[in-house]
Amino acid sequence: MSLTITKVAHFGAEVSGIDIATELDDDSFAAIRAAFVEHGLVLFRDQALSEEQHIAFARRWGAININRFFAAHPRHAEIALVVKEPWQQDNIGGGWHTDHSYDAEPALGSILVARELPPSGGNTLFASMYAAYDALPAQLRRAIEGLRGVHSARHIFGSKPVEEIEASDTRSGRVGNAAAADVLEDVVHPLVITHPLSGKRAIYVNPAFTIGIAGWEAEPARQLLGEIYEHCLNPRFTHEFVWRSGSIAFWDNRATWHSARNDYHGHRRALHRITVEGQALH
Repeated sequence: MSLTITKVAHFGAEVSGIDIATELDDDSFAAIRAAFVEHGLVLFRDQALSEEQHIAFARRWGAININRFFAAHPRHAEIALVVKEPWQQDNIGGGWHTDHSYDAEPALGSILVARELPPSGGNTLFASMYAAYDALPAQLRRAIEGLRGVHSARHIFGSKPVEEIEASDTRSGRVGNAAAADVLEDVVHPLVITHPLSGKRAIYVNPAFTIGIAGWEAEPARQLLGEIYEHCLNPRFTHEFVWRSGSIAFWDNRATWHSARNDYHGHRRALHRITVEGQALH
């Protein structure tokens, strides 16, 4: 086999001609890393990774984050379970977000491996924050330069009113540890970062975990963030990944958003996610 990297519309790259479980020599890894740095999203098909091989691949990229809030694989704490059972209504990751922006040193990326898929549906949408930044209207670009966003996990993973918990079944053994979220301090990151690997500029806020703008009143911050979000979700910046058996998606959390479609009720969808630690953003 010969490694091939093909750009996909509207962004991202599909890697083919390589078995990442057994054939990932230094040159191949360097080519995949270059694609990851350039595009922020690399996609694989027809792979057969065991849990141990998934972990080994992730460790090539950096230290593994042990997730605090998702249910863990029963034998491998490094693997977070992204599962929806046929009887459950709510999925995990069903709104636009980027993983771990609520950490002081946000995650480098997440590697998601398909394990069991519904007959159809459950696609994952990605949005490029590189492309979104490059296409910012001049006035909006000037308005957000130098601002810092406030990111929090508490309103997602922390304690909630009883009626909110009862309205969602994501906490039925899939998402938990509210006590850890309740004591997690909010963090601030620039609204626009210089990416630590690519050197490119990227928007770094997201609808799920960004709760305000440092130094701003709530309503003006909400309005400006809403304007940014509307811009970022232009279809020109997005790609919809259709999962198949053997599919893997690896995205850069500093340069992308993602959201999973919840359109396969009555069927099971199970994926394994490993998140790789990152670094402070500037």
